[in-house]
Amino acid sequence: MCGIVGYIGYRRVLPVLLDGLKRLEYRGYDSAGVAWPEKQKIMRIRAKGKLNMLEEALEDFRGTKTTIGLGHTRWATHGEPTEGNAHPHADCTGELVVVHNGIIENYYSLREELKKEGHVFSSETDTEVIAHLIEKYLEDDLEIAVSKALERVEGAYALGVLWLKQPDILIAARKQSPLVIGLAERECFMASDIPALLPYTNKVIFLEDGQMAALKGDSLELKSISDRKPLNKSIQEIKWDASMAEKAGFKHFMLKEIYEQPDAILNTYRGRIIPEKGQIKFDEINLDKDAIGRIKRIVLLACGTSWHAGLVGKYWIEKWAKIPVEVELASEFRYKELLIDNDYLTVPISQSGETADTLAGLRIAKELGSYIISICNVLGSTITRESDGTVYTHAGPEIGVASTKAFTSQLTALYLLALYLAQELGKLSSREIGEKLEGLMTVPSIIKERLPAWHESAKVLADKYYSYSDFLYLGRNLQFPIALEGALKLKEISYIHAEGYAAGEMKHGPIALIDRNMPVVALCPQDHVYEKMVSNIEEVRSRRGIVISVGVEGDEGLERISNEIITVSKVADDINPFIFTIPLQLIAYEIALARGCDVDQPRNLAKSVTVE
Repeated sequence: MCGIVGYIGYRRVLPVLLDGLKRLEYRGYDSAGVAWPEKQKIMRIRAKGKLNMLEEALEDFRGTKTTIGLGHTRWATHGEPTEGNAHPHADCTGELVVVHNGIIENYYSLREELKKEGHVFSSETDTEVIAHLIEKYLEDDLEIAVSKALERVEGAYALGVLWLKQPDILIAARKQSPLVIGLAERECFMASDIPALLPYTNKVIFLEDGQMAALKGDSLELKSISDRKPLNKSIQEIKWDASMAEKAGFKHFMLKEIYEQPDAILNTYRGRIIPEKGQIKFDEINLDKDAIGRIKRIVLLACGTSWHAGLVGKYWIEKWAKIPVEVELASEFRYKELLIDNDYLTVPISQSGETADTLAGLRIAKELGSYIISICNVLGSTITRESDGTVYTHAGPEIGVASTKAFTSQLTALYLLALYLAQELGKLSSREIGEKLEGLMTVPSIIKERLPAWHESAKVLADKYYSYSDFLYLGRNLQFPIALEGALKLKEISYIHAEGYAAGEMKHGPIALIDRNMPVVALCPQDHVYEKMVSNIEEVRSRRGIVISVGVEGDEGLERISNEIITVSKVADDINPFIFTIPLQLIAYEIALARGCDVDQPRNLAKSVTVE
């Protein structure tokens, strides 16, 4: 969602703020702004649209030597995307400014109260309430005023606050929205996410809920918001470097991340498996064999692409560990009448670790007694901190909004978790586990070898089919969730209407849509439902649908009944989801490119959905 950057130190502030905001563009935004103190006033420059519009508005201020300031990219929740609604927001005096990510749930009542006291509002946003509320309590100490104001606020926030009369300090505060502090010699940073900090430091502090920080050029004070008592600083060292967040010669981050998947998969299983012994090590989940034996049911909890990964994981867990699995959309789960107790294991799946619905579902499940093991890519994120154990996916930063390497690394984590549960429960022998681990270990090299050919095939298909307005994706068994994911990728970045279906359900409705204008992407591994898939393809052909198949190389029968085919290597059935995913990502990418779409920042979408 919104992106926050703050800086205090010895560098000129505007280049730091603009650089940081550019590195947060993947979060999605519709306006941007910056603020800094200069000549006894707060300069506040905002613009609707992309960052180039803000840069144009800042042209006359390039020479400023100020070394403290705040920046923000806004994704609209309250109020339309306009310059007036863009952050930073100010109080009545114009001497105090605030940037905010989150939603203030009681903003209306606070706004009415403040208006009656004489405060004048200039925007439609919930955020402006915070600026005026701090002003209400502000005397001579900004930290105290922020603390008092936030005691009145209900909702989620990551805040940055700057006051003209204390121009040597920035205040940061957090509740249910991500905020990270960066530390370097004689300078401090704040940001919504790590990539904004990496050019300057890899030493960070993740603010916890209910914490605030006073950033000064040469020091940092961490305190509780409620009583302002000092807290110990837990500094972490990030292993990513700034180059990992750059495009590395690829045209888009999404394409770079598609090509990074062999390494993401390898990094996720590396160090966790002993294939020659048929063993998996998962000390980080903090769950012993007796506790695993008491698990009666597992809930996989996720949104979007992560939900699709969970659907694949369900097949593996039930097949190998013999434990019933429910795969829940977090946005629905959190409002259901839940029958969960301490015999349940809940597994939230989130790339960012900040997904609002998934986090809310985690908290409900935990209150009901469920043990929590999260699958996440971001060290120190909220979901990981609130889990009993975490399986990190080690995919590295994913900048493109449409998830690619996060998905396949989540599949890897789920594959390992399913085998680990089977191992601890004695459902599979070490020989069987070893064979499945050896199959997983072939995946990175197969993908790396086949990627160039898949990419060329995707370009050919895009040239032919980019102008079509509807696509249908079909799969069975393990390929059904991959069909869902393939359709999601196409609609996310190309804006083409696409639906994924279990192929056996085609006759229950979707077949009515098939004609010569409907490309149908059919996923056809040579598994135990292969003949059923071939039958479904024949049904599409008989209605003049366009068949685009993804199948095993050398399958001449499939070639004969397909208009187009992308071939993949023959692998064990349980490995197919990894292999079949990549061509679908490339098809979506190339079609979006052919249609002139913004691949990395598709309209209306954000990378990390941190509000409901």
